[in-house]
Amino acid sequence: MSEEKNSLNFLEHIIEEDLANGMPKEDLRFRFPPEPNGYLHIGHTKAIGISFGLGQKYNAPVNLRFDDTNPAKEEQEYVDAIKKDISWLGYSWANECYSSDYFQQLYDWAVLLIKDGKAYVDSQSSEEMRAQKGTPTQVGTNSPFRNRSVEENLELFQGMKDGKFKEGEHTLRAKIDMESPNMLMRDPLMYRIMYKSHHRTGDDWCIYPMYDWTHGESDYIEQISHSLCSLEFKPHRELYDWFKENVLEYSKSEYPNPPKQREFSRLNLSYTIMSKRKLLTLVENGIVAGWDDPRMPTISGLRRRGYTPESIKSFIETVGVSKRENVIDVALLEFKIREDLNKTAKRVMGVLDPVKVVITNYPEDKEEMLDANYNDYEDGFGSREVPFSREIYIEKEDFREEANKKFFRLKLGSEVRLKNAYFIKANSCTKDADGNVIEIQCTYDPLTKSGMDTEESKRKVKGTLHWVSAKHAIKAEVRAYDRLFLDEAPDAHKDKDFMEFINPNSLEIITAFLEPSLQSAEIGERFQFQRMGYFNVDDDSTKENLVFNKIVGLRDSWSKK
Repeated sequence: MSEEKNSLNFLEHIIEEDLANGMPKEDLRFRFPPEPNGYLHIGHTKAIGISFGLGQKYNAPVNLRFDDTNPAKEEQEYVDAIKKDISWLGYSWANECYSSDYFQQLYDWAVLLIKDGKAYVDSQSSEEMRAQKGTPTQVGTNSPFRNRSVEENLELFQGMKDGKFKEGEHTLRAKIDMESPNMLMRDPLMYRIMYKSHHRTGDDWCIYPMYDWTHGESDYIEQISHSLCSLEFKPHRELYDWFKENVLEYSKSEYPNPPKQREFSRLNLSYTIMSKRKLLTLVENGIVAGWDDPRMPTISGLRRRGYTPESIKSFIETVGVSKRENVIDVALLEFKIREDLNKTAKRVMGVLDPVKVVITNYPEDKEEMLDANYNDYEDGFGSREVPFSREIYIEKEDFREEANKKFFRLKLGSEVRLKNAYFIKANSCTKDADGNVIEIQCTYDPLTKSGMDTEESKRKVKGTLHWVSAKHAIKAEVRAYDRLFLDEAPDAHKDKDFMEFINPNSLEIITAFLEPSLQSAEIGERFQFQRMGYFNVDDDSTKENLVFNKIVGLRDSWSKK
């Protein structure tokens, strides 16, 4: 029992303590509250995993709530994408909620705060309010409108709601303490006027509640027991509690259980940006092809690239839950997809940078079908037939005219094994006018066919090459992706814009030659191209024009860099 207690993360300890202190287990309720102003990214998967993971652990409901209070930036497209991403990760929510569902309740509570002298309408400009807010070391000064009468505040707030004023003419502020050391407590905004159509409420409202006012009260309405958020919201907790305690006085009988906010460190990843605003900049400037571009750290981008839900969940589990901010090496995420696909992906052959090999002693009119397992190390993957003929393609880097003893691939005068086929020996090569090898002439040993139990096939040969029959190979577009940024922390430089660190070679389009079994590959299907890496069939792919994305190489090439 003590070992199990020690293995709990600090959030689980908090919950266990609450249960031990008398909280009924049926009162446990969690939520994941994204703002629908962009696509979810890898950073969100930690918050998703924590909330939904706790729901699964304690058999408690988890709400998916959209904090949709800013119609200028929010769209239904983002709502749909978020739902798709969470479902793809394998989680299901108890209730689909929207903060906009609570607009009337929030407004009614705001009126009660005004009546209690705890909120007022301010008529200063945003610049004036910013100036009188003070600094972390200097207290703020009261607004000249802070002591308006309750009657005047109610009349002005009603006028704001009725559309009688221009944007920016008035705001509603909580009346707390302009001298508080926590600047968030210095009479924070609760409502602003916005003449923007909302994706759900249309033009019903022209005043919209601010995040800090909406978020905690939405938790309260939904009777969330533990409001879990990332560390940047820790200073907000005091305000969260102030709003909660005041509203509790109005609705204790209807909503008996106040929520508790607790914070965990967010997920920061090297060579990656996590700001939705900056990701939108990449989309709008055409640096990437959209939110689901396979170079993007969005969940939809990772899905299109070929990442699996299992690899992402394993990554999040390894990262763990902590209170301290840190940066996780993106190599760990890449390791997790390799680890997963190594167990699940079929091995096939594809040549990405071909050079022709002519097997001079193989009959010109002969073709044969060779049996090839999809996985030599695991059962259950099955096999397929691979055609073999006189002319094949191998990778250019797999041949050298001369090489030292550490080069175990094809060189003049030496022998290698062709995967699932024969031993071949390089005898000569043909070059173009620039000295590039364009053809290699080889001979094969017919007694070394894979599966033959002959003395010849037992010869010691160190190199095994993948290949495709030139006559039977299918052409495909391969999109070889590299990291989008060259800098480990692209948005951490005060004197430089993150766009300066864009990798100009983050995408290379290759015409590859693949074994014909891949003609029937379906969109989203993942494969290991032997010795080359892991690839999946892209959304753009058709039967006539196959398109593969490189998910990740077989090993971490960046560690060498």
